[in-house]
Amino acid sequence: MQLDRGGCFGFASCEKTEKRHASSFASDNGLVISAGQAGARARRREPGHVPQWPEGEGKERAAARGAAHGTTRLRAAFAPGRGSQVRRGQSILQHPDGTVLKQLQPPPRGPREMQFYCMVYAKDCRDPCLLDLQQHLPKYYSTWSSPDSPTELYLKLEDVTRRFQKPCIMDVKIGQRSYDPFASQEKREQQIRKYPLMEEIGFLVLGMRVYNVGLDCFDTYDQHYGRGLKKDTIKDGLSKFFYNGNLLRRDVITASIAKVKSILRWFENQSQLNFYASSLLFVYEGLPLAPEEKSSIRSLQKNEGVLEYNNNIEQSLSTMYSLHKKGCMQSHHQSKQDNSAWHSLTELDAGEQETEEMPEAEVRMIDFAHVFPSEVPDHGYIYGLRNLLKVLQRILDD
Repeated sequence: MQLDRGGCFGFASCEKTEKRHASSFASDNGLVISAGQAGARARRREPGHVPQWPEGEGKERAAARGAAHGTTRLRAAFAPGRGSQVRRGQSILQHPDGTVLKQLQPPPRGPREMQFYCMVYAKDCRDPCLLDLQQHLPKYYSTWSSPDSPTELYLKLEDVTRRFQKPCIMDVKIGQRSYDPFASQEKREQQIRKYPLMEEIGFLVLGMRVYNVGLDCFDTYDQHYGRGLKKDTIKDGLSKFFYNGNLLRRDVITASIAKVKSILRWFENQSQLNFYASSLLFVYEGLPLAPEEKSSIRSLQKNEGVLEYNNNIEQSLSTMYSLHKKGCMQSHHQSKQDNSAWHSLTELDAGEQETEEMPEAEVRMIDFAHVFPSEVPDHGYIYGLRNLLKVLQRILDD
């Protein structure tokens, strides 16, 4: 497949899908606040402030509009530690059925991300690489738009935090560079200036929110905190995410390591896609739960669904990687053989962990505006995952 600067997954097809979805979802429940309103309000906040629900008169107006459309109050549920997205005018809101609405970014980034989700979750997808990838992503349901603003498209995604009472959340950008192959020299220099150690460390903490059990409040760390972490402080800086004010959550660290290892195995077994400026979203339950409450949450997790699942995806999406599938399957099989020792070790670890009481924790890949076809492994992402695992293991061992 040719690497397309415009959209990489077939930009023209993506535009058609976007227009069709804008029409077909115009009858859904109404959106409470527009991206422009959210962006304008966020720009008036103090630097480093985590944008929350709009205050004052705007909040009342939004709530009134929401009631008219049968909606509940929306919140920045998907990435509450990341104010940067809202400052750029991109809303991350919550639909009444519990899913998350992520506003589509301007071309080519937004259509490219939508095309990525459509491709991975195509109903007739038979590509083993993509099928394996689904478990590491938020579920994708459709695109969505408000009757008030039918041209403003949103990606309708699973809210990974939904089943948690006090969700502790961390966003970690993975890879040795945060700009894609088509970035201008100015963009490259800008990204390098933001975090010069990205190439060496391989990941960047973009933000985190941690529940303090003793104070019954959340401690929040923004992107400036993450960019201030150096090689000699990255371990202590990252460990704050697992400290609840009383103790270090070693159980959560262990669970997180297992999930990151699973993502690493997927990357080591594929040479189909390369990811830039993509993140891992870490989530765990900050509230200590009684055994009966844990059982209830597990039951909810197994039976949980959304009220609507409308994934109108063109069948042509499933053939976008037809030139890659055969090669992917071959490399997938070969990689499994080459990494048999690694698999034996990690599978043994997984088997041991299944017999133990595992905490409520999630690690999911997010942000796919810069994903491109490839014929080689994603060495930058693999490097970042391995370094992240080393740091997590050091935190656990200390």
